[in-house]
Amino acid sequence: MNDNFQELIIKNREFLKDSIRKSVDFSKTEQNNGVTVPPIQKPYPQTADLIDLDVEEDWENIFNIPLARAVKNRVSRRNYSGDSLSLEELSFLLWATQGVRLAEGNNTYRNVPSAGCRHSMETYLAVFDVDELESGVYRYLPLSHRLILEFKDNELSEKLITATFRQEFAGHSALTFMWTTIPNRMEWRYGPVSHKVIAMDAGHAAQNLYLACEAINSGTCAIAAYNQEYIDELLGLDGVDEFVIYLAPVGKI
Repeated sequence: MNDNFQELIIKNREFLKDSIRKSVDFSKTEQNNGVTVPPIQKPYPQTADLIDLDVEEDWENIFNIPLARAVKNRVSRRNYSGDSLSLEELSFLLWATQGVRLAEGNNTYRNVPSAGCRHSMETYLAVFDVDELESGVYRYLPLSHRLILEFKDNELSEKLITATFRQEFAGHSALTFMWTTIPNRMEWRYGPVSHKVIAMDAGHAAQNLYLACEAINSGTCAIAAYNQEYIDELLGLDGVDEFVIYLAPVGKI
């Protein structure tokens, strides 16, 4: 192992530590300097056609699986049957991963935890085979539990495979979750301490997706290896103020 490689390993280990917190002057954060809090949901055109998702008060009566069984059965699944997901099942997955329980002012309390209740993530979906939805890229609107169609692309499946360095299952799923982060939502409160917890938040959402998939006889496999610049460009993101942080294909098993 050469010296430069080892130095890079040691340097990147520091990202996993919380030592930075002791050296940050939190009085300089945007929050403490009166800067307006960033929007808790990415804006969309008011003229856009929105797609209503299923709303259930008692999801456990529809997709009933003991928690211990879901945890025990959870594995990364890369092979799917080719059957479609229902819109109800997709609604459940979105509720489980970013669903809002309560919105109070600039805070949203959701079904996944987030540092300081900041929730920097946006959920995009590459939809290939979901009942009642055309193939295309959608974005989830958690405040109203709806979808908005971002764009259609006849080569979407191949582009997802290309974006994930030829991981074929990313484009052969029923749909693929593509989580982005808008870092300033977290930086507004925590400044340079933000970035480790943004990554942790993504892990919380992915684990909920794994468990929720078990309840609908489906599987997922989170993907952290992807072509950053390629997929950001595919989604029309600037790669600075918003960029992809995690992916997870979902399909029936």
